[in-house]
Amino acid sequence: MNKHIQELVELSQIDKKIDSYQPQIDAADKKVAKVQKKLTEAEENLEKINTLMADNEQKVASYEEQLKILNEQLSDNVKKSKEISTEKEMKALAVEEDIAKEKMTFANEEIERLQEINVKKSREAEEASELVDTLKKELAEVTAEADAEKAEIEKSKISLFTEREKTIREIDQKILAFYEKIRVWAGNTAVVPVRKQACYGCYMRLNDKTYADVIKGEEITTCPHCGRILYIERETAEA
Repeated sequence: MNKHIQELVELSQIDKKIDSYQPQIDAADKKVAKVQKKLTEAEENLEKINTLMADNEQKVASYEEQLKILNEQLSDNVKKSKEISTEKEMKALAVEEDIAKEKMTFANEEIERLQEINVKKSREAEEASELVDTLKKELAEVTAEADAEKAEIEKSKISLFTEREKTIREIDQKILAFYEKIRVWAGNTAVVPVRKQACYGCYMRLNDKTYADVIKGEEITTCPHCGRILYIERETAEA
């Protein structure tokens, strides 16, 4: 096999190893993102419950203030009743008292209803808060595991990058530029083997001349269909 072809094969294999780590990194990040999503949803739910409870407390305070005013009104009506001299005034005062009592009944019923809701929501808030705490711990653990895993990957990648730098220093720069140009669109399949007289990048059958050129391995040969750099594996060549 031509020296340049051998160098490109080696470089391609290094690049494949480097690229192979990305799915592992993505998987680690995905685990973290999954727990983070659960935590965010749990925190939003807890905030929603707390907001509802706070709103209910404000409504209760408003109704209590209303009851205070209505009680004062009824007290004033008692004083007014002693000063009333006509039946018309008496009826008007009675209507006011009835309206005030209806409002008080409604206010008391609403206070009771809102307080019952808050008792229930308080239990939900406790459960939601416990879930948030649990998910925070889980997130910390998963993040630590992911960071450790990615740190190990980075160590391996540094070793491979060092090997890659050494390899590209030995390759003719024009050939390297040609390889990088193909790699832009072909990724780590820029250099592929030929098996059963087919390019293992696009899986198209090669014509006899191209196949013969690849077997000879004297020059860099590209697939006439997809443009990838071709080579014959040692076992195939020997066969």
